[in-house]
Amino acid sequence: MSKIAEDLTKIARKYEGFEVKPHPQSKRLYHIEFDQGVLEAFFEKTKDIIPQNLEYVPYMRFIVADYLKQLVDPELANVLRTILHDRNTGGFTVGVQAATNSTDDYVVFSTAITHLVGIPNFDAMSGKYYARFTVKHTDNSDSYLRQAYRLFTLHTDGTFVDEPTDWLLMMKMAEENAVGGESRLLHLDDWEDLDKFRNHPLASYKFTYKAPASKNVTKEVQRETFYDVNNKPCICFIDQFVYPETIEQATYLKELSESLENDKSVVELKLPVGDLIMINNTFWMHGRAAFEVNPDLHRELLRQRGVFAKH
Repeated sequence: MSKIAEDLTKIARKYEGFEVKPHPQSKRLYHIEFDQGVLEAFFEKTKDIIPQNLEYVPYMRFIVADYLKQLVDPELANVLRTILHDRNTGGFTVGVQAATNSTDDYVVFSTAITHLVGIPNFDAMSGKYYARFTVKHTDNSDSYLRQAYRLFTLHTDGTFVDEPTDWLLMMKMAEENAVGGESRLLHLDDWEDLDKFRNHPLASYKFTYKAPASKNVTKEVQRETFYDVNNKPCICFIDQFVYPETIEQATYLKELSESLENDKSVVELKLPVGDLIMINNTFWMHGRAAFEVNPDLHRELLRQRGVFAKH
């Protein structure tokens, strides 16, 4: 049995109120299913809590996390943190399982999940601790985020902000007339060319990252592409916002991105409406496949990203 399979076996089991299973689409991810009664009780308990309450009163974000925690095995928070910290796995999906179709409830549910793990960073694009954004047929934005018909290349989040971004959560809020657009994922340890690029002389060079106007971040930051955590390589990269200073640097970045996109271990994940994926942002890269053209295309996503709890 491989080390990955051993790790999955250790934590994949039934707990009081929820079950952890190996993910059917990835050898490294888990899928978590709450008992239907747990979800119904949670949404009943939080029925009077709207996103504005969570935005205006920060402690309410932890209160909804506690509501969920009280309904299940006390190990829930530890299970989520263990999965995300585990280098061999580092991610999971979970959903509301049709217990609600309210996008306000989706905000509450995703907030409960993140606040069992850590604290979201301020998202300057939205001015909140989370962001909601749509992908449609037409787009005039200044990044690939909302451009439906092109590949959204593999990257990590938080490259252009001056704060750590340990984890990322993406939740599908709504979708109509969408074919394609799968979440593309690559675990760093599955990347065939990892050693080639992490041992390159430019691997530790501090490249300048600048955000476009829509991100509402004006400060430039300098970041190494590769760095180590617990003696394991981690990555910080997005092709859109990195500013090389020489042809040699540009060539390194272009070849790195092309290698990632063409790697045979890239997973294309189908995520239903009401489901979310949460990954360790330091060793998982993510992107999005192109959609098929449809004038009535509509998808809405929610994003939270932040740091792990210190206790």
